[in-house]
Amino acid sequence: MKILIINGSPSGDDSITLQTMLYIQKYYPKHSFEYISPGQRIKAIEKDFSDTEQKLLSADIIVFCYPVYTFLVPSQLHRFIELIKEKGIDLSGKYVTQVSTSKHFYDTTAHEFIRENCLDLKLKYIRGLSADMEDLLNKKGQKEARDFFRHVLWSVKNDHYEGPEPVRSDNKLNIATLEHACQGRVKSKRVVIVTDHSEEDTVIKSMIERFRRVLPYGSEVVNLNDFPFAGGCIGCFNCASDGRCIYRDGFDVLLREKIQTADATVYAFTIKDHSMGYRFKMFDDRQFCNGHRTVTMGKPVGYLIDGHLSLEQNLKTLIEARAQVGGNYLAAIAVNEGDTDRNIDRLAAELDFALEKQYRQPANFYGVGGLKIFRDLIYTMQGMMREDHRFYKKHGFYDFPQKNKGKILGMYLVGALMNNKKLAKKIGADAMTKGMLMPYKKVIEGNPHRR
Repeated sequence: MKILIINGSPSGDDSITLQTMLYIQKYYPKHSFEYISPGQRIKAIEKDFSDTEQKLLSADIIVFCYPVYTFLVPSQLHRFIELIKEKGIDLSGKYVTQVSTSKHFYDTTAHEFIRENCLDLKLKYIRGLSADMEDLLNKKGQKEARDFFRHVLWSVKNDHYEGPEPVRSDNKLNIATLEHACQGRVKSKRVVIVTDHSEEDTVIKSMIERFRRVLPYGSEVVNLNDFPFAGGCIGCFNCASDGRCIYRDGFDVLLREKIQTADATVYAFTIKDHSMGYRFKMFDDRQFCNGHRTVTMGKPVGYLIDGHLSLEQNLKTLIEARAQVGGNYLAAIAVNEGDTDRNIDRLAAELDFALEKQYRQPANFYGVGGLKIFRDLIYTMQGMMREDHRFYKKHGFYDFPQKNKGKILGMYLVGALMNNKKLAKKIGADAMTKGMLMPYKKVIEGNPHRR
């Protein structure tokens, strides 16, 4: 069979992810492997898609191969998928899978993004491989890579795949109105609205306009379509030591002086390809000039969205996860499904409350789990990622449980007590429960005026 590897890494042939496919190729010499590199050559492919189209059409199996960048695929690969759809290339009936490498930081949302877009293209999707960056260096990882592709070939032989899922929504998408959208007193805080709309995007423009009118703060719109991006993040780590991007297009200045200085951020976009769109993905990836530092933590965020968000579970997960990992309170998501005006007004009110009361919420699994992955990564790579290391030390992110010796010793004592049947019976289960509740009761019975 003809197997086409779509190398989505900006590093091209030097991609760590690509090595997994090169390793697999050695074990399946009877099949023909061909490679294209939109991750590194996206601008050339934009100019001339003819050779790429021919390779796509002649392939029996397509493999998307990429490193995970900020919850999804690199922006260059995102753009490549967009091009396939724009050109209307019929790939229906072909088999497709994916291989990614990462530290397992939201590889789930990246894989679901690829899956959803493959189903849009009526491809026969086979579950992919999500590997750690170093898996191929050990026997376990090597076996998992071989087993994965053995399963892919078995699935093709037996015609096992995930087919298109019929999805539709009866929700009507409505334009926002400016009626009764009177601005109240303007308070001394600033909200920045980041968008990517064109002049023809009247729906999202109307949503932004109503939001600005009902918001009791000054606001500024930053349109990513107006910014001269030199390109997407290439994963060069040039910014690891001092935070300076290798591109000199001024993005780091825009980010740090115009966006991150705001008291709150609102993202406004139309849903495209199950995401915020290619332009926003490039914006996200280029923020790697901040490394893994949650520099806007404590500041609330909100969303203005044109489209059927009710059908986009992966996108909803991604939006919440971004806020959680960044330490930002997700004030509200205003969608133009249903009562658009009411949704926008609620977002403005929620942001007002969050800013006035400095409201924050504790992190859930998305935030806690994500930061623990970064905690371990930065601690290991502190020699290279010096700015990240300083930031994590300053904010107490190095909360390694093995260093909490007092609590560990206490748990040993409790465990010994529970394993001593005679002593446990004498004390009783109620005494154990009451002992655990004692510190909580002290908090409840304390003087509320002292807080």
